[in-house]
Amino acid sequence: MLAKLMSLSLLGLIRFLTGAQARWYGCPPKAEQRIYFANHQSHADLVMIWAALPEELRSITRPIAAKDYWTQTPFKQWITTAVFNAIYVDRARTGDQDPLEPLIEALNNGDSIILFPEGTRGNAEEPQAFKAGLYNLAEKFPGVVLVPAWINNVQRVMPKGEVVPVPILCSVTFGAPLRVEPGEERRAFLDRARQAVIALRDV
Repeated sequence: MLAKLMSLSLLGLIRFLTGAQARWYGCPPKAEQRIYFANHQSHADLVMIWAALPEELRSITRPIAAKDYWTQTPFKQWITTAVFNAIYVDRARTGDQDPLEPLIEALNNGDSIILFPEGTRGNAEEPQAFKAGLYNLAEKFPGVVLVPAWINNVQRVMPKGEVVPVPILCSVTFGAPLRVEPGEERRAFLDRARQAVIALRDV
């Protein structure tokens, strides 16, 4: 009950601060298993793309959250688990640990996920080079639809290093699905996926 109230409060706050506009250009919102992948410049990205999805898609879509940051306090941990049903990933790889393991488990369970392939937040206008995770998941789950997304303006709501948000209109533009083409190498696909995200900036 408390998590539901927090969810509704967050949706209201995000819509008040940003408008939370969702723009579906390359595909409609659809209840199929998807990997949404987007640019990453703010902690608010996770909330923004989650809020942009229709309610029926939010319930089946789990964002990825950096474990070291989102478990720093009991409140952060509660909100990421109880409200967002987030999947934690370890950014500091140790031993034989596969950082994709929790994502693979979620996809095997039929969940959709929200992924930021840069791996960390950037300050540049364009995303950093994408890491290999998106390609590896696409190879392992060829039936899951890969949807690029561009989150616009949210870095101005809560820039890196800031904790107090300011009201600014933001949007999330969803593009046409991609897939790994037969014989396509990892770096070529990741570069193509990154360009698909950047191209949505000007739609």
